[in-house]
Amino acid sequence: MGGAAAAARGLVRLAFDYALPPRCPSCGLIVPVPHAFCLDCWCALRFLGEPCCARCGLPFDHPQGEEAQCGACLADPPPFDRLRAAVAYGEVARKVALKLKYAGRPGVAETLARLMARHLPAGTDALLVPVPLHRWRIWKRGYNQAALIASALSRRCAIPLEADLLRRTRATPPLQGMGRRERALALRGAIALRDGAKPLVAGRAIVLVDDVFTSGATAGACARALKRAGAASVSVLAWARVVRTEEG
Repeated sequence: MGGAAAAARGLVRLAFDYALPPRCPSCGLIVPVPHAFCLDCWCALRFLGEPCCARCGLPFDHPQGEEAQCGACLADPPPFDRLRAAVAYGEVARKVALKLKYAGRPGVAETLARLMARHLPAGTDALLVPVPLHRWRIWKRGYNQAALIASALSRRCAIPLEADLLRRTRATPPLQGMGRRERALALRGAIALRDGAKPLVAGRAIVLVDDVFTSGATAGACARALKRAGAASVSVLAWARVVRTEEG
């Protein structure tokens, strides 16, 4: 009976793949397996990793030591302890992030989580927490893309998740084009823990999950709220991040 059931499931899967074959999450080209990029899109992605700044993950041209930090982090340390991203923000990374965020493609979250998982801190009692959206944006979009990615990471890596631990107390304007001070003012008091959540945070290593890291203003506001609640450390894990050289 078990063999017959397995064979039946296999036939259903083949029929489904024939009718709806897996496609590249960026360009839509048919690919051999789900959650895979076509060769051109894969080659266009710039994967991030060592050597890099120990704090913000900024790529270095050559190894400078495990604890080496970039000039920006030394001059003005960010409120989080560690930032890592799977890829640098570019055309393919942007297209995939936009499909998840605006095109009603929640399944893309699993694709991103598979490539982000390698940057999760190893051997820690971590807690996954997505960057929150204001409730109006969730109602309009139908979901929080960061929460979908965090959920996929939780399933894949068996790490606990608190999807609604952080909340946005008010809607904030788009931060693009704002200066550093303007962004800080726009986010002041906009991020808070849900009521009664402090015991979940105190003494814990928190991994803050987001789709794209740009200026760091939102992640910084989240990290501050978590540190005020007693988090032992706050790491940021994103699908893509904007990579700027120390000169520009």
